[in-house]
Amino acid sequence: MAGEKGSPCRLIDTTLREGEQFARASFRTEDKIAIARALDAFGVEHLELTSPAASPQSQRDAQRIATLGLEAKVITHARCVVDDVKAAIDAGVHGIGLLFATSRILREASHGRSIQQIIDAMGPPIELALAAGLETRFSAEDAFRSEEADLVAVYRAAERLGVHRVGAADTVGIATPRQVYALFHQIRRNVRCDLGFHGHNDTGCAIANAWEAVTAGATHVDVSVLGIGERVGITSLGGFIARMYSLDPQGVSERYRLGNLRELERLVARITGVEIPFNNPLTGETAYSHKAGMHLKAMLANPGSYEIIPPEVFGVTRKLIVGSRLTGKHAVAYRAREMGLTFGESELRAITARIKELADNGQLDEAEIDKALREWVTG
Repeated sequence: MAGEKGSPCRLIDTTLREGEQFARASFRTEDKIAIARALDAFGVEHLELTSPAASPQSQRDAQRIATLGLEAKVITHARCVVDDVKAAIDAGVHGIGLLFATSRILREASHGRSIQQIIDAMGPPIELALAAGLETRFSAEDAFRSEEADLVAVYRAAERLGVHRVGAADTVGIATPRQVYALFHQIRRNVRCDLGFHGHNDTGCAIANAWEAVTAGATHVDVSVLGIGERVGITSLGGFIARMYSLDPQGVSERYRLGNLRELERLVARITGVEIPFNNPLTGETAYSHKAGMHLKAMLANPGSYEIIPPEVFGVTRKLIVGSRLTGKHAVAYRAREMGLTFGESELRAITARIKELADNGQLDEAEIDKALREWVTG
């Protein structure tokens, strides 16, 4: 079971489905192919595509990606209706995720069915998908505003029909990590099939929620590159990889080509026309920047003192910011040694004080630090 040692969860990357719902996304066929190949090279286990029933181009794109010969399973996300299943079968995808909204608010606003009517309606599309050999998931949309008893009823019905996986979606990002753990623990007590989590980030909890789902027994987690998706998006691929790596570095390194992450994110950022956030986990501009004097001292002695994940694993480098008013003598001495300069203790304290004074007027870049050090030597 996922969450237990030696049994990791599997990633369903939904950049090409949930990500297509991102406000700034408008993927061309060649964009989708490039993203699919990059995700496959990274090593995600599943690629989820927009439903082939969404539009004629969606159908053509799904057919194209399904025939690329990728290692990842190509799946799609669709309404729990027979016509959508037929479109998926025609597209040649390997799997399908079917959904019904189960919360009262969405049942009333969306499809108008009772829980029993949902159970009655799910049979034909699930049976058709299974008969066609598709890996089949049934997901409850808006699970965290649904009654627990209703969720258990639909999941048990789906499992009796033979689905490979059931899923719980935090569709509006309302769940807390504690709630996710509690619900997934209860679902796991009631079904034996695989179990997936899909979490939105409206309250900033998507990564934490995904991890709690895994801890409670989830076998699959939906992610997208840079977390793009409807509204503010979902669990980000990079952020969730960081969470997993910090707890199981060897296992994650064996499963995924971690050095590909930065270029994968740059590809999606370029296609969608967005900037990678400065504080993006692992690959953001400041992800490995160290500035405070006490931090710099410790980092020079042991990089692990303030880094839980080595930057070189992801093909990035750390940055020690020496030219700030927060700098310390150890950082200044380090830069001086790089230049072939050596200072005595009293001189080092004095030049450090000078650099701090200069930095009060604005942070110094490397050239300005070097100039200050040389001028000190030459008097």
